[in-house]
Amino acid sequence: MNDDTLKFDDNGLMPAVVQSPEGEVRMLAWMNGEALARTRASGFVTFWSRSRQALWTKGESSGNRLRVRTLAADCDGDTLLVVAEPEGPTCHCGTESCFDGEGAALPALPWLGRLEAQLRRRRASANLEGSYTQKLFARGAERIGKKVVEEAGEVALAALALEHRATPERRAAFVDEAADLLFHLQALLVSQGHSLVEVAERLRQRHREG
Repeated sequence: MNDDTLKFDDNGLMPAVVQSPEGEVRMLAWMNGEALARTRASGFVTFWSRSRQALWTKGESSGNRLRVRTLAADCDGDTLLVVAEPEGPTCHCGTESCFDGEGAALPALPWLGRLEAQLRRRRASANLEGSYTQKLFARGAERIGKKVVEEAGEVALAALALEHRATPERRAAFVDEAADLLFHLQALLVSQGHSLVEVAERLRQRHREG
C-alpha cells in the first residue's frame, strides 16, 4: 500500500473497515495518519476516536484486541481494509461483530470462521472427559480421519439416494451429512495446525492458474 496515494478527509481521517481472515466484517471506525502508523508499529489495530479526539487501540481495556494481518486501501485510496485476527468479541455489546444486531443474518461462509475458532479452543482444551469435540481432539488425527472417511461415505450414500428419488427428506438428509463431513474435515485441518482458509486459497489459485 502506497501511503502517498491515501486520501484523508478534511479532518485528516479515513474510514477503516475491519474484516476477519475468514471474510466477516467486524466493525467500521476511523483512522488518521498517526493511528495507521501505530497500527503498523504495534501489530494491533488502533483508531482515532472522533468523540474523545484521541487514539485508541481496540481492546486496550477489554483485552479483545485485533491482531493485524494485512492493510489495504481501496481503488480510490479513501478507505482502508484491515484484515485482522480477533482476540475475542469485537463489538462493545459483546457480540462477535458490530453487525450482529437483531435480525442481522451472518453469511454462512464467514460463519465457518467462527466454527474454526471454536474448534481451536476445543483443541487447546482437549481431554477424554470433555465434550464430543474435546474427546475427538484428544484421540488425535487417526480418530478424526476415520470420522472424515465415515462421513464422506454417508454423503455419497445420501447423494445416491437423492439421485434415485428426490424428496424433501432426502434433500435435508444430504445437507445434514455434508455438514457433518465439513465439520470433521475442519476439525482434522485444525488438528494439524491448518485452516479452511488455506484450502480455499489453494482452490482460488488453481482456478486462476487454470
